[in-house]
Amino acid sequence: MSEPNSVVQVKILDKEYQVNCPPADQEALMKSARYLDENMRKIKGRGNIHGIEKIAVMAALNITHDMLRKNRLINETRQITAQQVKGLEDKIDLAIANSRQLEI
Repeated sequence: MSEPNSVVQVKILDKEYQVNCPPADQEALMKSARYLDENMRKIKGRGNIHGIEKIAVMAALNITHDMLRKNRLINETRQITAQQVKGLEDKIDLAIANSRQLEI
């Protein structure tokens, strides 16, 4: 049975938030909160966007854009790797077939 959620406090732009979180996910939550805080501070530091809500939306858009770009790169890499593996399998099959022909 899984452990019950516990309340974790995270601080984002000097404001504290309480979040229910399973114990196994607490470290990931803390890292996520630090990452969000850093992104929001960068946006706030530029000085061209005002208001916490607007800063949060811009940070969410930036983080989502990065995530989608990285997912696309991962998928492209998977496809290339799958093609390379298929090419190696074909070469191995050909080598085995040629080896069998030599044995006969």
